[in-house]
Amino acid sequence: MTHNPYGIAAVWSQGDLVTKAVALLLLAMSIASWYLIATRAWRNLKLRRTARQANEFWHSRSFAEGMAAIDVGGSFNPFHHLALEGQAAASHHAHNKDDLHGQLTLAEWLTESLRGAIDDCAERMNSGLYILASVASTAPFVGLFGTVWGIYHALVSIGASGQAGIDKVAGPVGEALIMTAFGLVVAIPAVLGYNTLTRSNKTLIGKLHRFARQLHAYFLTGSPVDAKGVELVGAAGREGR
Repeated sequence: MTHNPYGIAAVWSQGDLVTKAVALLLLAMSIASWYLIATRAWRNLKLRRTARQANEFWHSRSFAEGMAAIDVGGSFNPFHHLALEGQAAASHHAHNKDDLHGQLTLAEWLTESLRGAIDDCAERMNSGLYILASVASTAPFVGLFGTVWGIYHALVSIGASGQAGIDKVAGPVGEALIMTAFGLVVAIPAVLGYNTLTRSNKTLIGKLHRFARQLHAYFLTGSPVDAKGVELVGAAGREGR
């Protein structure tokens, strides 16, 4: 097997400390991106199954039976968390009338409690996506910095040797341009992963809002609204009036 004088191995062996640091940084960014893409995609697949299980909640005979139907053990389950928060909010409001929130109607207190629970779930679902966004936006520039640094040193070396033939220029400059390619290889999966996971999270959060509207109606009237039910805020506003 012949040695390629213009390959990746040559870039590493001939590069200085800065070039190697840039390459290692891009490698670390790539590993972090793929780790987040894999783990968050797997989690979202499980959450989609959990969302389908949430439909069984309303076919249960009691609230406790419904909670058992959507309980998936130690895994993160936003629908189970939302139901627990709604139950706790209703119970707390009923037994603490003398507190400041006792001046609020049950509908208003439930609205804010369920909103807070959805915000907590959304924050947890979106955790790590900011790293993907950062990698997607910075990796090309990190690679470009490596390219500029490599070309600079290549030109200095060519100037010092006094040999500027195409055979002398092509190798060092081509090796430096590999860093730009590295930056794109790191950035493109991060962009695609971020967009896909964000869209998936948006869909799941929409289902959480629907489940919250149904819980809101259940704790007020004893029966959930259907898929075309009123908005959570609208229901609270009418109750307050």
